[in-house]
Amino acid sequence: MTRVPLLATAELRAVESAHADAKPPLMARAGAAVARAARHMAADGPVLLVAGPGNNGGDAWVAARELRAAGRDITVLDTAGTQPRATEAARAFDALQSAGIPIVREWPSRRFALVVDGLLGIGLARDVEGAVAAAIERIHACGLPILAIDVPSGLDADTGQVRGRAVRAARTITFIAHKPGLWTLDGPDHAGEVLLDDLGLGDETRAAGKGTLLEPSFVRGWLSRRPRNAHKGLYGTLGIVGGSPGMVGAALLAGRTAVLCGAGKTRVALIDAALAVDPQMPEMMISDPDAALQGDVVVIGPGGGTRLEMLARAIAIDKPLVVDADALNAVARDSALAKAIAGRRAGTIMTPHPGEASRLLGRPTAEVQADRRATALELASRFNAHVVLKGAGSACAAPSGEWSINTTGNAGLASGGSGDVLAGMVGALLAQRLDPWRALQYAVCLHGAAADALVARGAGPIGLTASEVALEARRLLNAWTAPA
Repeated sequence: MTRVPLLATAELRAVESAHADAKPPLMARAGAAVARAARHMAADGPVLLVAGPGNNGGDAWVAARELRAAGRDITVLDTAGTQPRATEAARAFDALQSAGIPIVREWPSRRFALVVDGLLGIGLARDVEGAVAAAIERIHACGLPILAIDVPSGLDADTGQVRGRAVRAARTITFIAHKPGLWTLDGPDHAGEVLLDDLGLGDETRAAGKGTLLEPSFVRGWLSRRPRNAHKGLYGTLGIVGGSPGMVGAALLAGRTAVLCGAGKTRVALIDAALAVDPQMPEMMISDPDAALQGDVVVIGPGGGTRLEMLARAIAIDKPLVVDADALNAVARDSALAKAIAGRRAGTIMTPHPGEASRLLGRPTAEVQADRRATALELASRFNAHVVLKGAGSACAAPSGEWSINTTGNAGLASGGSGDVLAGMVGALLAQRLDPWRALQYAVCLHGAAADALVARGAGPIGLTASEVALEARRLLNAWTAPA
């Protein structure tokens, strides 16, 4: 249950500033870490380090000296050709020149075993262009394994946006703490495997911000293994309201998942749909909305058809509430509902995808995606709710300002019904008495981990179904529970 911190650029700069006089210097520690990672990726053969003009280039220059001292064949491509302005980077550059390591200005014609990307770091403020953009294109064209220093060049460390062009690395060695941009939006496709070296500052980084890397090791143990003397009343009654004609499957998926993930009793109320029993899961009760709203926890919205009067009633009930799918769109259209949600005292969880978040905030989807972490935090603040902005690297946020980015999941979740399964998981965990912030994070992590486990066995990502994810989640949930 150790928390792995995520730090935004401003927080990282504060940590770096506090250790400006560290011995050995942080750049020396980072360069040594790059050299170790490079030796691991390429046990032999020549290495090309592509260096930019800033501190990221300084890390590459230190790494080049370390690799040469270890007997490796090293070439450095200096893309700037000017003396660095940063003090530590300037010292590293002078030391590199004194070491007699080949420094070139054009891409060498020889063959290398590994390319190290030291072009740009976390301070990227605009789209890359000119010589740097050309260098990124040349790195891609070489067809070699790529090790990125701190972040892949061209990737925004805070948002995961590609700023014009970005390196696609096989591995990224990142320093001090994980960066949110490595784990959300385009980050996972560009960072490859992410390794962290905290440069000896681990204890300090854990206290430096409110962000957390959401991974299975963090959430495991939040639920205890059930005693033999258990009964269904201990695990709550969940009510689910949704499923308009043509969308009945969404509410049924949410309900089936809730049963599989441990809710004591699950009642599903279908809007304007005649169904007396779910033949695939008769354990789940099909009921009217009034009965569903009497549950200990309510999920409203899967499958559309949410009536404003019914949503207003659900919001007014003093019990945990999950607002999903069509219910989110109703809140976006009705300012009275939005105000009522913001004023709730019981826990509220909202589960928008980017399009729903766009409607809730009244801005284009592209702006929502441009900074997913900031969007989730804004929604949490505006609606006094625990929020997950779904997508690659789902961003979770709490009204307290805490946030996390999920590390699990894959493209197999980009299919119909995945969101309904997630809503059912959240509801089931709330019914089992997890607090809203833990229930949301646990469900998001479990949802992605189930998809990952299925893909690892060859069931996807193409053709992976939401029903398969729900069944796999049950298996993982039992594996993750701690002894009572």
